[in-house]
Amino acid sequence: MVSKTAVITGGTGAIGLALVGEFAKDYNVIFTYRENEKAARDIAERYGASAVKCDLTNAQDIYALAERADGCSLLINNAGISQIKLFTDVTDAELDTMISSDLTGTMRLTREICRKMIRGHEGCIINISSVWGVHGASCEVAYSAAKAGLIGFTKALAKELGPSGIRVNCIAPGVIESRMNAHLSPDEMAELIDSTPLMRIGKPEDISHAARFLESSGFTTGQTIGIDGGFM
Repeated sequence: MVSKTAVITGGTGAIGLALVGEFAKDYNVIFTYRENEKAARDIAERYGASAVKCDLTNAQDIYALAERADGCSLLINNAGISQIKLFTDVTDAELDTMISSDLTGTMRLTREICRKMIRGHEGCIINISSVWGVHGASCEVAYSAAKAGLIGFTKALAKELGPSGIRVNCIAPGVIESRMNAHLSPDEMAELIDSTPLMRIGKPEDISHAARFLESSGFTTGQTIGIDGGFM
């Protein structure tokens, strides 16, 4: 009987779906969604998971989610948004939403859940950043900054929570087959493939397999692993 609980944010996206499928094998999975209720219901039914509507820019949503997450020993912070736009054209509202969704919301949820993990003296936290959080991307300045913040958050929190038996790591995906990259033209996609030594873009399962490694590797913490086919 499965007794462990995992919380995975952004469970209806391509990477989130792969993560839910991977960890539903041996966890009671609670995953979040923001808008796509039908997809969330379908995923929950397929994997025997629980879907919770949660907007990471809304503090009350986060606190409600954390209340449901008693016994959580695995937290995967995957939810996020992206934007391609000249930085000089980014509005205050867009900037606030990006940082709140991709950084502050993740930090707030992690704070609430790691309090529970500390009491149990065990836990694993995995943050999904981006290759652009490591190297930066033109026209994705706010996104790059938020994802870079996740990497700094990972390194610092790993040091703070290590004595409590909690590991904190980060994955920095490259270009992955997902809706987030649906705006790319065939020529742009071909150029990205050409720039990747493995000569393909990533699959969502490439990220879920990396997350499984981090979940199972008991002496790994404070690390950011690039899953990008050698792109960078």
